[in-house]
Amino acid sequence: MSERKKGALGLPADTPLERFLNGIVVENPTTVLVLGMCPTLAVTTCAINGLSMGLATTFVLALSNLVISLLRKVIPDTVRIPSFIVVIASFVTLVDLLMQAFLPTLNAALGVYIPLIVVNCIIFGRAESYASKHGAVPAFFDGIGMGLGFTCSITIIGLVRELLGAGTAFNVQILGEGTIVPGPVGKFFGMYTPISIFVLQAGAFLVLGTLMAAMNRINRKRAEKGKDVSKYKSGGCMNVDMEIPSNKEDKKEEKKEASAKEDKAEDKKEEKEEDDE
Repeated sequence: MSERKKGALGLPADTPLERFLNGIVVENPTTVLVLGMCPTLAVTTCAINGLSMGLATTFVLALSNLVISLLRKVIPDTVRIPSFIVVIASFVTLVDLLMQAFLPTLNAALGVYIPLIVVNCIIFGRAESYASKHGAVPAFFDGIGMGLGFTCSITIIGLVRELLGAGTAFNVQILGEGTIVPGPVGKFFGMYTPISIFVLQAGAFLVLGTLMAAMNRINRKRAEKGKDVSKYKSGGCMNVDMEIPSNKEDKKEEKKEASAKEDKAEDKKEEKEEDDE
């Protein structure tokens, strides 16, 4: 009986847990695959905007993955892209109408970026490379994992930008004048002067770059410990293979040793033939 293929974090491939963790840790859409940069940079001026955008995207990702997976044997290959657009656009319209009805202020703050979920590269990437080729259950959890990975990243970016740029976290004053923190710590926090660059687009790039650097460092550390996460392929829009120098040197040494063994074997064979003669 053949051993089951390993996936993210050493778990069996294409199981619900493996797909869920894969999107959050190994193939995080924002910090690893660098997808969905338009909403990542534009709507993360505060934490609530990032969280809302992420949850809306997660809803669309999970359900569109599920439907596309169920219809994968019915949709002709020649019209698969238009079919994907129809499915994704249906769920985006549903999200947009629900937000207009129940969260009009938030919907106005996010503006055109909710309808633009239709053309989000994360959703198309998962539909094309995973949902259309796998069963409904792993496709659904793949969508949830990718969506929550995206949500975590843009919420963190929004929180850092809001905290450093305005002194607030989810619209609650933490740093600067008017802080809700009591005592000596509150006095110290009250001395903070907000850094306006973090509420501008430049601040988004600074925070995103720092977050990506942290994720790359974690992945490299895992690779050095023999838990190389670079072998897990991306959603189809981007694919980067990472091989650390030490691994390359090890492979060179292995090739040299194998070559030396072959030479020794040939020498022994020649000596034996000479003795026989």
